[in-house]
Amino acid sequence: MHEAAWGSLATHSTQVPGYPFATILPFALDEQHCPLFLLSSLAEHTKNLVADCRASFLVHSPDGQNVLTAERISIVGDVKPVSPSMDLIARYLRYHPDAEEYLALGDFSFYQLVPERARYVAGFGQMGWLEKSEWSGPGVLPPSDEGELIQELSNVYPGAIRMLGIDCYGFDVERNGKRERQRFPKAPIAVEQIGEVVRRFLAAM
Repeated sequence: MHEAAWGSLATHSTQVPGYPFATILPFALDEQHCPLFLLSSLAEHTKNLVADCRASFLVHSPDGQNVLTAERISIVGDVKPVSPSMDLIARYLRYHPDAEEYLALGDFSFYQLVPERARYVAGFGQMGWLEKSEWSGPGVLPPSDEGELIQELSNVYPGAIRMLGIDCYGFDVERNGKRERQRFPKAPIAVEQIGEVVRRFLAAM
């Protein structure tokens, strides 16, 4: 999920009752790894969510050559409006800088997908369900602490790297215009150890 910038959201259509309506949306993950969207009140999918918040969101690996063998996850849950903290908004904007223009319009609001169940497919014949109780891992890096850590590490980034986000399982960077996920080999990492682990990764990049 951290490797993808967008996914496909399926909502209950108000225009064609009884049928699903699918669309493509950019997203970022919050500290609990729940998808966060910035939606216009005029969009068809937003109107659908206001009427019925139940939805499904499909995310797949952007690197897969064969869509049938690529890593992917379908999340089933409720998508509801939220009022994120300034730190969480800053996190979203690091992943999607263009969204700052949408926020200035005043018509866009944040929505969060809270998973009920998720179907994960690692490849052909490798799949299973992830329950709501299993979603949140033991380690959570609050957005405020993440922002401070990114600021502290700003002087050790290689020149071509822009830090997007850090969590207990890895960190995301943009290098030469391309997004990359660096996974910690022994995740989740304790919050107090994340800074040192990221420094070692950056030194090796």
